[in-house]
Amino acid sequence: MGRLVSVGNVVVDLVLEIDQLPELGGDVVASGSAVTAGGGLNTLVAARRDGAEVAFGGQYGTGPFGDVVRAALADADVDVLQPGLVDVDSGWCVALVDASTERTFVTTVGAEGQLTRADLDRVRPVAGDVAFVSGYGLAHPVNREAIVDWVASLADEVRVVLDPSPLVATLPPEALEAVVARADVVSANAREARLLSPTSSSLAEAAESLSRRARGAALVRDGAAGCWVADRGWPAVLVAGFPVEALDTNGAGDAHAGVLVAALLRGTPLLEAVRRANAAAALATTRRGPATGPTAAETDALLARQVAGRPGVGGSA
Repeated sequence: MGRLVSVGNVVVDLVLEIDQLPELGGDVVASGSAVTAGGGLNTLVAARRDGAEVAFGGQYGTGPFGDVVRAALADADVDVLQPGLVDVDSGWCVALVDASTERTFVTTVGAEGQLTRADLDRVRPVAGDVAFVSGYGLAHPVNREAIVDWVASLADEVRVVLDPSPLVATLPPEALEAVVARADVVSANAREARLLSPTSSSLAEAAESLSRRARGAALVRDGAAGCWVADRGWPAVLVAGFPVEALDTNGAGDAHAGVLVAALLRGTPLLEAVRRANAAAALATTRRGPATGPTAAETDALLARQVAGRPGVGGSA
């Protein structure tokens, strides 16, 4: 079985829980805090928990934040393909979470924004592997040039999965479209799909439009409703979600992507893989935190309950 090979960004999240944002020039005391690795790690963790072999080909640094990244990758049993940079630390993100769970972010750029084409020569996916590309990686000029060239160089037998990310509207169209055109699967949430296909009148139409621009299928995740799936050979269909009492939707999209790729690596047909990813994303929303992807056994249990007709738990954020 092949591997998920990610060239995304792994950064450190500094999460501060507050009642409300301070006024301009003001100050508030956090009621809780956490320091965790996040970003591209979440997809790797979700795929690994679902049984896939995973490898990280992105860049990371040396310093206190780089140490957090290294430790998190090791804990998640991720094969790290880069030696890391010695003269710069990894980037970090301050996430302010207020009483309504609304999140406000301030992000720095560190070593993860310095991925060169020479670095990517160390990342050699083979037939059967899936190369995972995130729009976050395309946001940094150095990474963008390297990743676009690297994706174009991949053998036809290497599948490419693209997650455009919330930054999709800020990405240079020519770079984004180059990766879309090579993608075997484009997986976007509803907002991203509307930005990628502004003339589409529905999410189903947006999925169909995206699939015509890609090499393969397009997925549009529509929260608890499920996920629209379109391929060049057939019109969009909705793979239903799993209704749940969601506590935190942060990371549900990452869980969906990771489990989708894990299922595809096992040879699971696309619609069945999407259904499994929907179940995993549903479970992820019932837990707090970013890397909340379930284990394979937990996803299997939810799918079995649905087949048996018992109430389940869900979404596909």
